[in-house]
Amino acid sequence: MVLTVVFSISYFILKKIGRNPRNILPRNFAKRVRFPLILLFVAIVLQIGLAKDNVFTGPGLDAFIAHLRSLLYVFSITWFIVVGIRIVKKRILRRFDVTLSDNLRARKYYTQFNILERILVAIVIVFAIGIALMTFEGIREIGVSIITSAGIAGIILGLSAQKAIGNLLAGIQIAITQPIRLDDVVIVEGEWGRIEEIRLTYVVVKIWDQRRMVLPTTYFIEKPFQNWTRNNSEILGTVFLHTDYNVPVNELRKELTRLLESTNLWDGKVNVLQVTDATEKSMELRALMSAKDSGIAWDLRVYVREKLLEFLRINYPESLPVSRVEVQQQGGEKSEGFQGK
Repeated sequence: MVLTVVFSISYFILKKIGRNPRNILPRNFAKRVRFPLILLFVAIVLQIGLAKDNVFTGPGLDAFIAHLRSLLYVFSITWFIVVGIRIVKKRILRRFDVTLSDNLRARKYYTQFNILERILVAIVIVFAIGIALMTFEGIREIGVSIITSAGIAGIILGLSAQKAIGNLLAGIQIAITQPIRLDDVVIVEGEWGRIEEIRLTYVVVKIWDQRRMVLPTTYFIEKPFQNWTRNNSEILGTVFLHTDYNVPVNELRKELTRLLESTNLWDGKVNVLQVTDATEKSMELRALMSAKDSGIAWDLRVYVREKLLEFLRINYPESLPVSRVEVQQQGGEKSEGFQGK
């Protein structure tokens, strides 16, 4: 009865503390620890019962209750540690806003703490399972015999699990060196997308058309890929146009400037139009522009490409690429013809 009252008071206090936004505990902390708190109080009840005589009687009942009490202690404390790790992570990450356009620093810490949280939780759970199994006398003896006589089996198991271990180590390496971060814009396997999730053994890339590409973490350690937002969220966009040699480049530069100044997609930093190549059939122009992030840069490129082509078609249709054909007529006279490309 006394422990029931103590539990109710403890739960009420935790719930009250969670409602205060200035505290480290989240609002739902009491709800998250309610079940492990119940397990802890049950273990305490069993501990008190074992301490008194004539409470648990019967052959082997005391040993069973003592074993159950130990398991309850292990599970409840493990649960508290896992909840504590996640609360600390969320408390730290509250200082960083990933919704900002320039969110490089925030994405860096989100990536690190999400991976480290999973590593710590996995380690805690493995240790808890190991401690729980060690309370079983028979399993402990079996474990000792396996450890002492399983040299070859251990080698075979190590060889069979080397890929899983490699992915696990790659996940730790990504958390430390950070070749990718959450929300990074990458080109992998010829696809444009954003890093949506980074797990210990795999990475989820959200493709631009809402598909998801799931890749092992070793992919980003062993294979080359493009990271458009490695150092900052700003990015340069390019638009290539193929035109005839008589295109008025200066007029096209003026039109590019007008287009960029007329849209809020442009960040006002880079505005360049250059002739980058010339072949026997056409001339290549490259329009270079800047935007504050890769998603906006994509929209800006599409907008500029469409409007520049429209400008050429309406004002300088003869500047579009054409194929020139020379026909040898009878009598040795030559005539030239033009055919749209």
